[in-house]
Amino acid sequence: MQISSLLRHKGHEVATIDGSESVRAALAVLADQGIGALVVSSDGRRVEGIVSERDVARGLHERGAALLTDPVSSLMTAQVHTCPSEANVHALAQTMTDHRVRHVPVVDDGVLVGIVSIGDVVKARLDELEAERKQLVDYIQTA
Repeated sequence: MQISSLLRHKGHEVATIDGSESVRAALAVLADQGIGALVVSSDGRRVEGIVSERDVARGLHERGAALLTDPVSSLMTAQVHTCPSEANVHALAQTMTDHRVRHVPVVDDGVLVGIVSIGDVVKARLDELEAERKQLVDYIQTA
């Protein structure tokens, strides 16, 4: 299964935030939208970084509450793992596991077109396995 298929079902909406916004503003967006990460982008098209709840938690531990007024750019991960929409879900799952990332922006021709979480990847794989199981059961029952 390709990431493009996963995005067709999930949708292409991506929550972004400008790197100059405060960490407090990022937390508000994360909480309001019930998501775990924001793509940092000044124009909503280019990926400049990513900031997650985990980044904020670690930042608070290291820097204290003063972090909340700092810009998102001071906390974000700048070296972002991305993938194209034609990437394979299995390969992306391996990349996410190897690099211990939970959110991967989907980028085609330098433009942000979606985001995939580890939960999306696991769900896609479980759906594939269930479809295979049903095919096998049907085959066995008709044989």
